[in-house]
This record gives sequence, structure tokens and C-alpha cells, in this order.
Amino acid sequence: MRIPGTTSLRAAAATGAALILLTACGGGAGGDGDKGGGQGRQALRSASPAPDPTRVPGVGDALQGRIPDDSRQVVAVYGKGVNSADATVVLYTKRGENWERTRSWAGHNGKRGWTTDHREGDKRSPVGVYTLSDAGGVLPDPGARLPYTEGAAFAAPHYWPKTHWHDFDYVIAIDYNRVKGTSPLDPTRPEGQSKGGSIWLHMDHGSGTSACVSLSKSGMEYLLRNLDPKLHPVVVMGDKAHLAG
Repeated sequence: MRIPGTTSLRAAAATGAALILLTACGGGAGGDGDKGGGQGRQALRSASPAPDPTRVPGVGDALQGRIPDDSRQVVAVYGKGVNSADATVVLYTKRGENWERTRSWAGHNGKRGWTTDHREGDKRSPVGVYTLSDAGGVLPDPGARLPYTEGAAFAAPHYWPKTHWHDFDYVIAIDYNRVKGTSPLDPTRPEGQSKGGSIWLHMDHGSGTSACVSLSKSGMEYLLRNLDPKLHPVVVMGDKAHLAG
């Protein structure tokens, strides 16, 4: 689905797109001291409570409470560590009262890891819960349910490493410091420039990003074709410790 007036919006945003992309996405063994330990560990496992299917796995009360009641799709980004660029991206779908794991992919986040106070150029992805409202990319619409803006203005500059040239073939805007209902290229930042912005889900180049979350092309295509505005999709993202807090 194309947004009406996309051509004029793209033209207006194209001048600032390269700067936005540069500052946001892209860029490049135990001992023997525990006697009878096997039985002890087995008892602990038996005593562990079963996971609650009504909660998104690995997400503690603080962020769980920020998932909107009407949301039935969650893209959970589990960062390996607070200073790590490695992550796992999982799509959960709510069936009745229970969250079911739908698909998962290996991915990356900011080169320097995660932060609860994201700032322009810090190379860390923001921890939090954010809605997913708009999509786009260099490539034609693959059948997205979210509003999709197509255009060459998304293309990564060719002075970037060649491995990054296709990063923005497909993107889904993460609604962090942006205006919902606009192209992902819209440079407006309601909370101010210093808080950063233009943080997207986009295609992976094999290493960390400047703040975005990346995954495979097939993963992006799956999300574009399945994230449904009627199900109010959100992304829950952060390193595992912050997510569980």
C-alpha cells in the first residue's frame, strides 16, 4: 500500500535523508564440590515455575506493562548483552490470552549495545516498547500491511562499505522520536534532535548498526507481510537484563 502524496514527501525528505541515515541507521566447567549436584539440579528444575503464556517471555513487569492492551503482535529484540551488538529477533502473536512464538531470526543492534537514555550518535539502541506504524524501502512493496513508501531516497550512500548498500532495501520505522503516519524518511523529531531518531528495523549487513535493529531479508519480508495495523504491532527491545527488569 502506498501513502498518498508519497512523491512530494519523498522529494522533501531526500535532502536530509543521507544525514539522518548517517546519524541513526547504517554506517557502518564446574568442580566436584557439589556432592549429589545432579539430583539437586534436577530438583531445582522440577521446582521452577512454568512460564506464564500470557506474558512475552523474558520481559519483566516494567516493560510488560508498557505493551498496549490491544496489541496482538510483538517483535521482541533480545540483545545478547548491554554492550553487545548481537541480538535475536522474535515475532510473537497473541492467540486468545496467550503469546505464541511465531518466527525468530538472528540479528544485530547498535554497535555499542543498548541504553535507556539514547542520544544522537551514541551507537546504542534504545531500550523500550515502541509502536510500529510505517514502512518503506528502496525495493517495491513486497505486500506490506503497514503503509509502505518506496523510493531511491532510502538508498544508502555508496561511499559506505559495499556490505551496507542494501541495508535500507526494506525498513520498518520504530516509533521512537518520530511522527507516526509519515514516511520513515520524515526527519521530524518531536523530542528534539539530541534524542536521536530514524531508528528502524532494516536488513542486516552482518554486524552492529548505529542504533537500528537489523535482520535478514527474508525476515524483513516476513514482518512486512504479516505485521498488521489492525493488531497494533509493537517492538519490545533491549539487552536481556534490561528486558527482564
